[in-house]
Amino acid sequence: MNTSDFTTSILVDQKPEVVFNAVNNVRGWWSENVNGDTDKLNSTYFYHYKDVHLAKIKVIELVPDKRVVWQVLENHFSFIADKSEWVNSKIIFEITEKQGKTELRFTHQGLVPECECYDICNDAWTGFIKNSLYNLITTGKGHPTSKENDKFNVELIEKWLTN
Repeated sequence: MNTSDFTTSILVDQKPEVVFNAVNNVRGWWSENVNGDTDKLNSTYFYHYKDVHLAKIKVIELVPDKRVVWQVLENHFSFIADKSEWVNSKIIFEITEKQGKTELRFTHQGLVPECECYDICNDAWTGFIKNSLYNLITTGKGHPTSKENDKFNVELIEKWLTN
């Protein structure tokens, strides 16, 4: 793991099991715009935010109460030159107990300052982890992006879902 990969962490009073379950409840903290299983090893799910960000993500590691890893298989950003900037990056959630509390360390391996989307993605991930996921863990209610009925890239979604 490169030390310049985007990383943030939160510390909560809840047990590792609660944190693990919250991480896997992607619709509860990241986005309601997710198709597919987010809590099963080797499952693939599709995320979208309007036609701004589309991603096909695979769950490649699930260690109960300790670790979750996703790999971005395909990605499309509408707002930068390299539309596929996240492809093959890994999104890592590490859960550890520290002095009676639970730390969740989030790393987006491959999201580095040289990436064109770094500033926007840094702000977005920080908000989702430190606010929405934190609130889901501590209060039972996160603040995910709400279900969108807006137009998005249907052709790209259909291609990804059939592969």
